[in-house]
Amino acid sequence: MTRSYYLPEEEITLEPYHYTQCGLDDVYLLNGYKRHETPYGNGVSVENVYGLYDAIAESLCKNKALLGGKEIRFLRKQMDLTQADVALRLGCDSQSVARWEKGKSEINGAADRLLRLLYLGTKNANIDPVEVIRALARLDAKISDKQIFEETDSGWKTAA
Repeated sequence: MTRSYYLPEEEITLEPYHYTQCGLDDVYLLNGYKRHETPYGNGVSVENVYGLYDAIAESLCKNKALLGGKEIRFLRKQMDLTQADVALRLGCDSQSVARWEKGKSEINGAADRLLRLLYLGTKNANIDPVEVIRALARLDAKISDKQIFEETDSGWKTAA
């Protein structure tokens, strides 16, 4: 998605900013950031970075098919849990969590769904686990190579 801005006598077109500082490869921002010069070169500041990370995590939980290693690690860090903490909650060993995060093995479907519910439950006590699982089942065939976010008056949201 490209955004065009019209200024008197010129048009500026901005590509979404590829935001890799979160540790994920497929996150792009339409707005909510500023580019600036630093003593070390070009820099970027993200406005409301905590809100952005919450939006990314929620998007991962609701819009991705099977989670990859970087995504599992991102969610775990958002919950401020260790690999051992996640393993205890999912009923597996911490080495399994470590292998998932390193991409050495894939998370199984049940653990994937439980991890998503675990995250959503930490952020919102009013979730319906049955509806979340149904929605995740519909995502099994969905594949996306980019997650695009924009900051709105009510916070960070997945861009349409």
